[in-house]
Amino acid sequence: MFPVRDIAVFSGSAHPELAAEICLHLGVPLAPTKTSRFANDCIEVQLQGNCREKDVFLIQPLVPPTQENLVELLFMLNAARGASAGRITVVLPHYAYARSDKKDAPRISIGGRLVADLLTTAGADRVLAMTLHSPQVHGFFGIPVDHLHALRELAEHFRGYDLSNTVVVSPDLGNAKEAAAFARLLDVEVAAGAKQRFADDKVVISTVIGDVTDRDVIVLDDEIAKGSTVFELLARLRERNVRSVRVACTHGLFSGDAIKRLSEEKEIEEIVCTNTVPIPAENHTEKLTVLSVAPALAEAMRRIHNGESVSALFA
Repeated sequence: MFPVRDIAVFSGSAHPELAAEICLHLGVPLAPTKTSRFANDCIEVQLQGNCREKDVFLIQPLVPPTQENLVELLFMLNAARGASAGRITVVLPHYAYARSDKKDAPRISIGGRLVADLLTTAGADRVLAMTLHSPQVHGFFGIPVDHLHALRELAEHFRGYDLSNTVVVSPDLGNAKEAAAFARLLDVEVAAGAKQRFADDKVVISTVIGDVTDRDVIVLDDEIAKGSTVFELLARLRERNVRSVRVACTHGLFSGDAIKRLSEEKEIEEIVCTNTVPIPAENHTEKLTVLSVAPALAEAMRRIHNGESVSALFA
């Protein structure tokens, strides 16, 4: 642990366990937050710790109930600004609206940009995010953004296996750059699926580009919600007679019965995710491994507070 002074860390309701773990690594207490609800269903947020002239960090992943957690975060920002915080950093382990990053149909909203504007208007001075859905989301913010990834944590885990016959597979070309970086960390080859998305739960992968036949495959994606992409990719991998499949992602949302269905696939030997989002007890299976990103977030927060380089973490 390393002590930090003049810092105040608060957590919203979304993932207090992660916030507590981050504070343990920072060596500072997690200041209490009180969220109450009036009879008319309006909420009120009180930061029950001194913010005046302090470096304030508000930890809140945008996870279901996403809109409730977003509004709570906006109110936390408003409270910190009103309490004369010296600087306010929003720690977004998961930015759900990052998926709404382009206008791919008539008359639709671009939530990623709108929510970024809301956070700034509410009082955020900077953002610390983890594995945004696409690079352009970084540019939606008009304030500084420190963008971390979990590739080191995932690579550290997979280095414990025999990787002599392994290939990393990205489900689509959009994630291929991250998959290639991950493959370099493991010193293995990379392949990618040719994917088209027709709806939130309907995707088609026509083929896999790269040599995967009779190989051990690590499927890497940024997040898994319903698992539609993984199931479609698994069908193509079966056609190529892969030897084994392990699935890795940063954000393990696992909505509905996704984790149960993935665990029942005999080809899938392991599902690995991080704790950027809370994993309910009912989603824990023998095949699921959850890695902690608390040390990485804590180190980034320490560097932000001390004015040190955050990008040096990935050098």
